[in-house]
Order: sequence, then structure tokens, then C-alpha cells
Amino acid sequence: VIFRGINTNYFNPQKILPIKLDKFSKQNNIDRNKFIILLPGRLTSWKGQKIFIEAIKILTEKDNVSPFESIILGSDQGRNVYKKQLFVLVQQHRLGKVVKFIDHCEEMPVAYGIANVVCSCSIEPEAFGRVSVEAQSMQIPIIASDIGGSKETIIEGKTGYLFKNKDSKALAETIIMLMQKDYNSTKSIGFEGRKNVLKRFDVDKMCQTTFTEYKKLIELS
Repeated sequence: VIFRGINTNYFNPQKILPIKLDKFSKQNNIDRNKFIILLPGRLTSWKGQKIFIEAIKILTEKDNVSPFESIILGSDQGRNVYKKQLFVLVQQHRLGKVVKFIDHCEEMPVAYGIANVVCSCSIEPEAFGRVSVEAQSMQIPIIASDIGGSKETIIEGKTGYLFKNKDSKALAETIIMLMQKDYNSTKSIGFEGRKNVLKRFDVDKMCQTTFTEYKKLIELS
């Protein structure tokens, strides 16, 4: 198997200037003193934004939860009805103060850089699932639904966590568990995540492995 790869030089926490993180936070009124939960992905139902919102509602009902903000980052790409449904759901659950919608971020590493945890809540299998790999490359713990590509790209309990697909309660419980970890534990998850991506999902490695396979086939013929 030759895994798809990402540009680990671009998705590198060492390359992000603090001034860019500050600018993005100020532009979008993000309080980085709080625990930031990020859900990136275009606004389409199979990306699981509704599951995410339901999980955030559960978090607000808990007493033992640190102050937090959640961000749904992605364009509706013309899906106005679905976007409206998400806004209504947030209003119904009175989550306006803890759920923020951001349409676009020019540099995704910056968005990852302000997060304490990244979520991937797809309710249908991702063939690869870039978010899970990009988050690991950026040394941010990832929580993803236990279907599709994320099952292969995440090392459970070491580089991130998988939750039961479509189960907002399971997602909320996993976020709380991560919130309660100490600084060194979360840093260790981030460190292991980047190590995992550099070893298995780097785009240069993907190209080199593909080239090697073609070379073998040419030599056989």
C-alpha cells in the first residue's frame, strides 16, 4: 500500500509565525486563553457538523469542563440551506457564545496552530481524510470518527483518538478526556502525531515509493 501524502514542510508548527496566529485570532475574535476545539471541512452534511454541534451542547452541560470555544471552519460552497440549518441548531441549543463559524482561512496551518484539539466528524468514510493527517503533522491531537481513512492514519491513544461514528456523546466524552490531560501528555500526543506523519504520510515519501514501484515494473518488463 502506498499511502497518500501531505506536504509536511507546509504543515509544520515550526514554520508558523506567532504574529500570524495573533492576527487570525484577532480577526475572528478567538480567545486563545480558552481551550480551542476546531472542526475544519467544507459545510456539507456528511462532514458531520451537526454531530459536532450536538457534542458541544453536551460539553456546555458538564460541570467539570474548562472554558472553551469551538470553531466550525469551512465554506458552504453554495449550500445555503445546510448552513442555515447549522445556524438554527446553534441557536436552538443556545450555543452562540461557544460556537463560531469561519468561512475561510488562507493558511490552514495557522488555523491548526490556534487549536488545542482538532475534530474530524465525517459520518461517511473518508478515503484518506486530510484533516486527521494535517492535524497530526501540526502536532495537534486529533479526534476522528472510527470509519474510513482515519482508522489507518491515527494510532489510537498515541497520536489521537477515534470515537463511535455519529455518536455525539462519545465525541463529547473524548473531548473532555483530552481536556483533562496535563500539558506534557497532550504535547506527547502531538509529538507522536508528527512522527507518525513524517514516517508514513509525507508527500515526498509517497512520490519516491510510487517511483520505486514503477521502476520495479519497468525492470520486470
